[in-house]
Amino acid sequence: MVTDYIPIFIFFVIVVGFAITTIFLSAIIGKRKITPQKMLPYECGMDPIGQARKPFSVKFYIIAMLFIIFDIEVVFLYPWAVIFKELKIFGLVEMAVFIAILLVGFIYVWKKGALEWE
Repeated sequence: MVTDYIPIFIFFVIVVGFAITTIFLSAIIGKRKITPQKMLPYECGMDPIGQARKPFSVKFYIIAMLFIIFDIEVVFLYPWAVIFKELKIFGLVEMAVFIAILLVGFIYVWKKGALEWE
């Protein structure tokens, strides 16, 4: 029973050895020359404007979360559409309830002004 795990153990030892060897060789062979250009924050090849530590507005995160929530929920429509004929009227009613719940949530978010970008 234990002999069945020997190849896994050998593979694990090889992987850990490779990782440690790579890190060790990088520390020995790699060049370390710190320049002001290297210390600038990377912004897609453009010269940075302002502080890199500038905080984002909370509105950005709220809209991002709302997009993820409503976008992911639409993914559930695809499997339902694939087996729609098998589900018959039950599937139609269940999806209508699902979409109604999403619609109520969307209307609530809209009325609260969470989708306003100011």
